[in-house]
Amino acid sequence: MLSTFRTFAHNMMRKVRTIEMQRLTVEEFRQAEKMPLVVVLDDVRSMHNVGSVFRTADCFRVQELVLCGITGCPPHAELHKTALGAEDCVSWRHFPTALEAVHQLKEEGFTVLSVEQVEHSTKLPSFVPEHGIKYAIVFGNEVKGVHQEVVDASDGCLEIPQLGTKHSMNVSVTAGIVIYHFAREIIY
Repeated sequence: MLSTFRTFAHNMMRKVRTIEMQRLTVEEFRQAEKMPLVVVLDDVRSMHNVGSVFRTADCFRVQELVLCGITGCPPHAELHKTALGAEDCVSWRHFPTALEAVHQLKEEGFTVLSVEQVEHSTKLPSFVPEHGIKYAIVFGNEVKGVHQEVVDASDGCLEIPQLGTKHSMNVSVTAGIVIYHFAREIIY
């Protein structure tokens, strides 16, 4: 069976050219329906991480990015290196602090979840987003994580189970995993 798959796969593995993918234009993206998910970056210092999150947000049609505190904002050459133009189509806004953003998002009817290692966190694999609920997910600084006052103001916390020796993952990788989890449950 495996050899049959290998023969079939080998004959069918031509890379698809970009023009064949029929991607949306920037204007079509702006008009397209979005996943009811807002991504909040709490003092993320690396422009490469911010750009990567923009690109992931584009990929899954995230409703909006909320950039807080020292998190870099477009236009910026370092951010563009990893965003590759996603910063031109993904909606974003800036707040002086993530706490202010969380309060505003709650007023707008969002359920706010911080992604952080805390007591009584919900492990990501067991979390199933409810249809019809608007979620905002907060990701923290590369070293300090999500500020404690933001955790306190959140409606709950999600945690990605880890098995290695390190206590954390890169913020853009974490965002990719969590955003995909939401997309898998809400879109697919």
